[in-house]
Amino acid sequence: MPEHVLQSEAPERAQRLIYMDHAATTALDPRVLESMMPHLTEQYGNASSIYALGRQAMQTISHAREEVAALLNCQPAEIAFVGCGSESDNLAIKGMAFASQKKGNRLITSSIEHHAVLHTCNYLERFGFETTYLPVDENALIDPDAVGRAITDKTVLVSIMFANNEVGTIEPIAEIGKICRARKVPFHVDAVQAGGALPIDVVALNVDLLSLSAHKFYGPKGMGILYVKQGKRILPQLQGGSQERGRRAGTENVAGIVGTAEAFRLAQEELETVTPRIRKLRDRLIEGILTIPRSRLTGHPVQRLPNNASFCFEGVEGESILIHLDMLGIAASTGSACTSGSIDPSHVLEAMGYPSEWSHGSLRLTLGKENTEEEVERVITLLPGVVEKVRTLGL
Repeated sequence: MPEHVLQSEAPERAQRLIYMDHAATTALDPRVLESMMPHLTEQYGNASSIYALGRQAMQTISHAREEVAALLNCQPAEIAFVGCGSESDNLAIKGMAFASQKKGNRLITSSIEHHAVLHTCNYLERFGFETTYLPVDENALIDPDAVGRAITDKTVLVSIMFANNEVGTIEPIAEIGKICRARKVPFHVDAVQAGGALPIDVVALNVDLLSLSAHKFYGPKGMGILYVKQGKRILPQLQGGSQERGRRAGTENVAGIVGTAEAFRLAQEELETVTPRIRKLRDRLIEGILTIPRSRLTGHPVQRLPNNASFCFEGVEGESILIHLDMLGIAASTGSACTSGSIDPSHVLEAMGYPSEWSHGSLRLTLGKENTEEEVERVITLLPGVVEKVRTLGL
């Protein structure tokens, strides 16, 4: 990168960081930290111990499980606390697949899933499983009827994400779930991006397994949730103790579990107040950025996460845009945080039919509850110049 670019933009760093990458992670809510602190200090018992300190830890976990279950409209026994969203996806998919081998070896997913799902399906293919990767339309929508057509008597699991992590499109989960239920095929939903942005009712959605990640809704990193409908058997992927009803071995992270439950409660309770404001900021961001020449909104124009504004700019590299925005004190992303550093175009945009001259120039801006109108206007003001500079320099 030319030295004059670094020197000319360095003074801008003094401004407060404008964080617009909430799809990658969120800051720990101070109220969540407060709920966790006693379990990081004086209430440090191992929940498997039989003495009072251990029993207290077990009671704490049970309360957190009941809280999460009530929010998801399920039974506490159907909730397992795991290490992250990726582990939740892995446990759901591998656990169901290996437990169902006598029935069949067919998996169904979509071409735009998070890599925690796609790579898990790839892994299972080493063991004789076969995966159908369903296409999407130009808005990243999956056709529910295509799911129905793909199901055979050998299908042991359908796994479709609730909302796409890159372009924000919300999938017709309840309709897909209804089809799977009628065909008696277990249905897993990666709801990691939806957890803090949409109401989630596992009964209304017709799902059998559902994955969440705490750090996407202002909870602690290293914590996830897996819902498993009663009667659905999965094989554990960690061997050791009998924690989490035998579904996930390992000493429970009591503080993390408490923080996860508290963060999820706050996120769901605040949806009605927080979501309209964030959606308004998102719409203004979209309106302002689409004035940039040769720009496109990616994902469904309406049926999308309330905080997601994702774009493509023709003839530029998204990584170059990110570097320039960073020097201006703006944190953004080209797509999934789990694929940062990759020079390959987004598999999501490729599946949506974008040519390389567009797909390489992707930008994802995802808002959070602390973002302001002033921050949105600053991004709208600065981004056109960034794109123009990158195009001029051929970056």
